[in-house]
Amino acid sequence: MTSDGAHRPTPDGGPRPDAVTCRALRYSFGETVAVDGVDLSVRPGEVFGLLGPNGAGKTTLIRCITTLLPVPAGTVRVYGHDAAKERMAVRRLLGYVPQQLSADAGLTGRENVALFARVFDVPRRERAERVAQALAAVGLTEAAGRLAKTYSGGMIRRLELAQALVSAPRLLMLDEPTIGLDPIARTSVWEHINAVRAATGMTVLVTTHYMDEADQYCDRVALMHLGRIRALGTPDDLKEALRTRRRAAHTPTPPIEPTASLASLASRSADAAPTLEDVFRDVAGSGLDERSGDFRDVRSTRRTAHRVG
Repeated sequence: MTSDGAHRPTPDGGPRPDAVTCRALRYSFGETVAVDGVDLSVRPGEVFGLLGPNGAGKTTLIRCITTLLPVPAGTVRVYGHDAAKERMAVRRLLGYVPQQLSADAGLTGRENVALFARVFDVPRRERAERVAQALAAVGLTEAAGRLAKTYSGGMIRRLELAQALVSAPRLLMLDEPTIGLDPIARTSVWEHINAVRAATGMTVLVTTHYMDEADQYCDRVALMHLGRIRALGTPDDLKEALRTRRRAAHTPTPPIEPTASLASLASRSADAAPTLEDVFRDVAGSGLDERSGDFRDVRSTRRTAHRVG
């Protein structure tokens, strides 16, 4: 897709499909609407961030795209393939790293990746080389012979990334890839994601509630709240749009409390540089910590953080 939103031509002159296209997608758990009429396009080769708090609908949307959940209303296409009608074709294009543990603690790093190579039907004659390439891509060659239970949290996440990469996917999907990791480990995971993307040109779709990561690493982001996309664009464009709205509003500044922090004082200025968190508050009416999701969301997040911590 070109910068103006048009499809890029393919070598035979036809339009090149987007990596992901969702139209009027809706999914409910009983009476609870998790995804509410989502329209979304992810361009080939970009790093696209799906941002929002627990319970926003991010993981449900991801699972619909991966075909792990059915598409009861609306459409989902992955590189032109209908996720409802061509499930196996879609799955062959994907690499998926879920929040939940996918590495086996009782296997070595190499054995874990080799297992996924078999699951994804990597040809037998190519498996050893592809496993080695995937481990090298995430910097785990030297640790490949160790049991996964001896790995640090950051190493586990990189091992799971290698598992997703061994099938050479066109679309890599990561659900909260750095949750529970310390800042150094988070940076390391992102460095390896970007290195793989630069080397292969694959598309990356990532969910996160870390706005600083999305700001730094994503080409475009969608802010999701209560099952809907509230804003979409590049991080810089979204922040600049908020700055423009603030300037146009000319909202009188309330009296400053004597105990106000420097950060809160700075954020009150119409000319202060907005953050993505500010953008989210503006479009959703609340911050990321003001709707933490239901018990299932919180339990899943805590389990993920615990096992990589």
